[in-house]
Amino acid sequence: MKKDDVCEVVCVHEDIVRKVKQRVLGQEKILKLAGIFKALGEPTRLKILHCLKEEEMCVCDISEVLEMSQSAISHQLRVLRDLRIVKYRKEGKNVFYSLDDEHIFKILDEGLNHISHH
Repeated sequence: MKKDDVCEVVCVHEDIVRKVKQRVLGQEKILKLAGIFKALGEPTRLKILHCLKEEEMCVCDISEVLEMSQSAISHQLRVLRDLRIVKYRKEGKNVFYSLDDEHIFKILDEGLNHISHH
C-alpha cells in the first residue's frame, strides 16, 4: 500500500458513517447484483446482449452473427435468462430472445458511454 493511498491521520466522520450504514445493501441484494455483474463480465454474453440490444433474435440468428454453435449460445442464454437479463418467447419451433427490460438497455448504454468518453 502506498502512503498516499490511505489517510495519514485516523479521523472517522461519524455522521457520514452512520448515514451510509443505514443505506448499505443487505447481503441478498449484494449477491444478486454481483451475479448480474459477473454475468455481464463474460465477453460472449456481452456480445449476445449487444446483438439483442439491436434486435430480438432467435438462437439460430445469434449463432450466425457470432459465428458460434447454437449449443454454446444456448448455454450462455440460459445463464442470462436465469438472472432475468433476457427473456424469450416461442414462435412455432423457434425461440426468440430479447433483453428483459429497459434497465438492461440502460446498463449496456451506460457502460458503452463510459468506455467511449475516455
